[in-house]
Parts: sequence; structure tokens; C-alpha cells
Amino acid sequence: MTTIKNIIEILDHWAPPAYAEDFDNVGLLVGDAQIECSGVMVSHDCIEQVVDEALDTKCNLIVCFHPIIFSGLKKITGKDYVEKVVLKAIRNNIAIVALHTRLDNHPEGVNKVLADRLGIMDTKVLVPKPSGIKKLSTYVPTNQAEKVLEALHQVGAGAIGNYTECSFTSEGIGQFRGNDKSVPHLGTPLQKTQVNEVQIQVVFESHLKHAIENALLEAHPYENVAYEMFSLDNTLTSVGMGSIGRLNQPMEENDFLTHIKAKLSLKALRHSPLTGKIIKTVAVLGGSGSFAIPNAKQQKADALITADLKYHQFYQGEKDLLLVDVGHYESEQFTKNLIFDYLTKKMPNFAIVLSRTKTNPVNYF
Repeated sequence: MTTIKNIIEILDHWAPPAYAEDFDNVGLLVGDAQIECSGVMVSHDCIEQVVDEALDTKCNLIVCFHPIIFSGLKKITGKDYVEKVVLKAIRNNIAIVALHTRLDNHPEGVNKVLADRLGIMDTKVLVPKPSGIKKLSTYVPTNQAEKVLEALHQVGAGAIGNYTECSFTSEGIGQFRGNDKSVPHLGTPLQKTQVNEVQIQVVFESHLKHAIENALLEAHPYENVAYEMFSLDNTLTSVGMGSIGRLNQPMEENDFLTHIKAKLSLKALRHSPLTGKIIKTVAVLGGSGSFAIPNAKQQKADALITADLKYHQFYQGEKDLLLVDVGHYESEQFTKNLIFDYLTKKMPNFAIVLSRTKTNPVNYF
């Protein structure tokens, strides 16, 4: 039996809750995680028509990008579109899970898909997520060090950017004395014992803490394991908002704007005054991305593609940066397909349905 919880665990492994921003509301928003899942409806937003579609297709779990509940609800009376969705979902035993900034910050998430669509190559994170890195330091008998390292690497320790299985080791002498109740792996109770040991140091993403700790305790030979885990101030460069890379074919600005409209199927877009530059380096940030204008400038982008720019923010491009507002939904429009493709790959024999409901609330005349 596949439960709602099983699906959530698959999503958590892919897009960890730790990737979400503090202001966000993600994960299970409505429903009972323990019940059996009859099918998954994947949608960009969870509006009332999507709940109806889930009912028609016998799906009792909706996995959406945007959370239908963003701030606290004090009453659920059906007075607005949010409360209507929540009421209908509860009445029909439909669970709702939202991912939102867990995919905004994901290295293969919203912005990677948008960059790929536009032909932007060799991308890196535009606004890295601060902190998010921990370090483990532990001590292992020399002849057991490789075994412990392997166990740690298997659960994600030592992954730094494009590199995996990173670690630092140093040799020394460990010393201990067990009491009369001890069962030491080496030495004898009540006697001081010295052992040739290796100090292992590895860094890891903070959301992996419990997995790292469990792997260490399971692989380590000692009865009581000496180890330290602490947070670092280093920026997690592989996780964060936006992407920046090089355009596979440099373009003049007007050609570049035409290219964007074609690749994103836009009826219109908004942009700041032309700079007169050839567009080579391009930053993208799906959704509301005005906060990333300084980052795009600092990293020498020729253009920033985002959404929800206000009137005065178009001035901030000045003569250095072409700002392009393609619309909020339009900048994230490929996200539901990303979620659908992932779940279909992970669960090829399970009912995963892609919503056909148009959830973009903005229309053009």
C-alpha cells in the first residue's frame, strides 16, 4: 500500500524541506498523511477547479507548486477562494502538498528548467542560500577509517558543488579508559588504552544531519562514538535562488527579446530601456525576482529575466543590465511538468496525473 506519507517522503528526498525559505508554507497543507494514496494530481496552483479535476480522476493527493495556504487561517467558512479550496479538499479527503521555494532553491528546479528552455548554458546559482552547511569531525581506528568514510559518503557527506566524497583526514593517538561496565572495541575495561586513530572531517548540507549521524553510529566500531557536528557560516553555493550562465548564441537585444517570447510562448513582455550591449551572460529568476538585480549586476549579467518588477525597479538596470519581466506564471510555467516527470520516473506504475486546468490568473487582451 502506498500512503500519502510515502509520496511526501519521495518529494522530501528530491526537494528537501530545508531548501524552503523561512517565510514560505510548504509540505503537507491539508489532509492525513497516513491514508492510502489512490493517485497524484500535479498542478501549478491548487484552485477549486484543480480539486474538481482530482475528484474526476480519483486522485486523493494534489502536489502543487504554489501553496494555497500561505498565511494563517483563523476561520474556514468558504468566504474566499482559499477557504473554498481547503473546505472542498477536506470534505472529499483530498490532501494537498506544496513545494514552492523548495524548488525555487533547488539546483535542478525552477530556474534550471527556465535557463535550459532559453538556451542558457554552464549555469550556476545566482543568489546562493546563506548557511545551510554543517561539518562533522570524528575519530576512528586507522583500520576502520575507510569503512566509516564510505558509509558517510553514501548518505551525502562530503558533497561540495561538482565534487563528491570530499574529506580531510589526519592521524593521531586516541586515548580512553572504560569503566567496569564498558565493552570496548579495543582495549580492556579499567585500563588506559591508546589507539592509532584517524580524524575524519566532512561537510554536508544541514538537512542531511540525521542521516549522517545514523550512518556514523552504525558504521563506527566504538561503543561510544566521539564526534562533533557544528554549523558553518559558508554559503551553500549549489543551492539558492536564480541561475546565471552564458547564452548558447550571443544576440542583439531585440533579437534576444524575440527569442524569449518564442521560447516562453509569450504574447507580451516588459523590459527596461535597451543598453546597446550584445547579450551574452543571462540571469534568470522565476517568480518575483527584483531582489536579485544587485546580484545580476555584480556577476556581470547582460540581462536578468524575472517577473513582478515594479515601475521604479525598471530604472535599476541603468545602462548595465537589461531587465525583462516575462510574467510570474510564465517564468514558472514548466514547473508542474518538472514535478510530474520526477514522480513518474520514481513511480512508473503509479497513477500520476498532470492537471489540465489553466491556473494563471492573469489574462491578456
